[in-house]
This record gives sequence, C-alpha cells and structure tokens, in this order.
Amino acid sequence: MFVARHHLPFARPGEVIGLLGGSFDPPHAGHAHITREALRRFGLDRVWWLVSPGNPLKSRGPAPLEKRLEVARQVMQHPRVEVTEIEALLGTRYTARTLRQLKRRYPGVRFVWLMGADNLAQIDQWQEWRWIMDNVSVGVLARPGERISARMSKAARLYRAQRLPACASQRLGKSEPPAWCFVNVPMVDLSSTMLRQQGNWTQT
Repeated sequence: MFVARHHLPFARPGEVIGLLGGSFDPPHAGHAHITREALRRFGLDRVWWLVSPGNPLKSRGPAPLEKRLEVARQVMQHPRVEVTEIEALLGTRYTARTLRQLKRRYPGVRFVWLMGADNLAQIDQWQEWRWIMDNVSVGVLARPGERISARMSKAARLYRAQRLPACASQRLGKSEPPAWCFVNVPMVDLSSTMLRQQGNWTQT
C-alpha cells in the first residue's frame, strides 16, 4: 500500500522511538503517565502513539478513529510525543505487520514496543509474536505487584536470557533485539474499560 511519507511522522536514523499501540478507547491520563515514564526509563528520544483502527482481539469495535485521535491529542501534550494514525495509513491491523512496515520505511531508526504487564502475559496469543520479540526491543511497564503473571508468562520464560535488569533500563533503546525490560512504575488508577463502564465515554 502506498502511503506518502509526509503523512507519516518524521524520524532520523539513529533515533530511538517508543511505540505505544492500542485502541485508546478512550485515551486517558493513565496512557499519558506511562508514556512519560517510558521516555524517562527506556532511553527513548520520542514516543509515537499508534491509535489503531480496531483491536483484532476484541469482538466489539471502538469509537470512531477521528474521535479517539482528537481526545488523545488533548490528553497527551508533550513535545516528544506524537499521536498518530499510522496503522490506518498503512492498512495494518496486527502489531507484527505494523512493525515490519515501520522497520522498512524507517531504516536506521530503533523502535521499542511499549506494553503493560497484562499484555506481556498474553502476547503469545498475538499473531507472529515470536517475530515481534525477536526483531523489536520491548519495554514493559507495570504496577508494583503485577510481576507474577508477567514473569510466569510464556514469553518471559522463553526470553528470560534476553531480559535486561530494571537498573539497566536506559540501555534498552540501544540494545539489539531480542531484548526486553520490565520496570515497576507508579500507576494512575484509570483504565479505558472502567471509563466506559462509568458512562464517561460513548462509542459513537
């Protein structure tokens, strides 16, 4: 699929870009908080939010993309963070396919996939998850106490030798994959699911 480069974010070879993907349905202060923590902990130059057209693992579709992008840009205002619709522009719906396209389009740029501990616990359900772990460094952010399920996960066991200790988290962005790091960060007690259940967000 042809996508004009001026529609995609700009990055220079040698930069380390963190990627935070998800439906952001809705975006909230918790997303912004873990983004700032990722910038601080993983040696990132910038972070791109990848607001997805839809999550393949969820049967019900999210709110319209334009609405989620608009709110995301209100929630996440930081000079080193860009809210993007990369997956919609590239026509990709799965993380591995998105990462393949980005690595091809941005030679020399280092990408770090950012996720919560809950995602690490079930990443083995993702399409081509081994390719993701083998080709892109992964930064995992978790609340204190969320370690057990993530540490016992299939991915954590298979890639235990490639794990950087939390004290070396700043090296993650410059590490050759496979490489991953798990850090505990104070969390904002918010979730998109909770906000939808409270009626603070409509999907229309």
